[in-house]
Amino acid sequence: MKQLTGKTAIVTGANSGIGLEASKVFSGLGAQIIMAVRDLEKGKAARELILDVDKDALVTVMKLDLADLASVHAFVESFKNKHDSLDLLINNAGVMTPPYSKTKDGFELQFGSNHLGHFALTGLLMPLLKNTPDSRVVSLSSLAHKGAKIDFDNLDGAKGYKAMKFYGQSKLANLLFAQELDKRFKAYDLQTVSIACHPGISATNLFKFGKRDAPKLMKSLMHNFLQPPAMGALPTIYAATDSRLTGGEYIGPDGKGQRKGYPTLDTPHASAGDQAVAQKLWDVSEKLTGVQFDFSKV
Repeated sequence: MKQLTGKTAIVTGANSGIGLEASKVFSGLGAQIIMAVRDLEKGKAARELILDVDKDALVTVMKLDLADLASVHAFVESFKNKHDSLDLLINNAGVMTPPYSKTKDGFELQFGSNHLGHFALTGLLMPLLKNTPDSRVVSLSSLAHKGAKIDFDNLDGAKGYKAMKFYGQSKLANLLFAQELDKRFKAYDLQTVSIACHPGISATNLFKFGKRDAPKLMKSLMHNFLQPPAMGALPTIYAATDSRLTGGEYIGPDGKGQRKGYPTLDTPHASAGDQAVAQKLWDVSEKLTGVQFDFSKV
């Protein structure tokens, strides 16, 4: 891992799970961390966990609700008022299999939060990313992308909703976005790179059961068969810090079925290889969010 002293990193969903574990490592490597969180109180508690280990850690908590485009715009404006560069953007936050619901802007919650919110965030941060040498965007996908498809005729779920199906669609969108973003960085000869990763199957706060936590027996099974968040965060850390990566890679665990283990290069499912779908998803995402990417050099 390369040292991150003097670097600035935004980590969405940094208050728990993979986001928190990655933030701990990035902070230990010297980075200034922006914990972009929906719940400020939980974010402040997570910040204290990092400061308990390193009282000199540079950690700031900022409000970001990816299910609200106004919040995304406000976050970016606030960040740009204080920073003129951005070395790492970790598109980590996500929701998994909620009951059918919508974002503030009327998007199906999983597609809206997991994909469109991060799409808008990345696009709005482009001026800083492209002008920061060797900057990186790391986007978290999931094993759930395998076999998923983008249903352009039912993105809002109005024609029927199955929670796991829509989760898979959102994580396929994350992967398609990450790959397409890197192609465009290279096409415009920019130094910024985009890398996708997935945590395997990790015991994080995504595994909730309605409004209640998992039963004790389920918790025991989860910890026996799923890897802890610190291990699940390793592909994210690898994607963000390994100097051998050149952009466009997909990083995941090296164990059986890519469910557990240490980070290595993984191969996306064939569903992530359709360039026409990737292009259409990009165009639809720009239209829905109203955010267009500016790849031109200043």
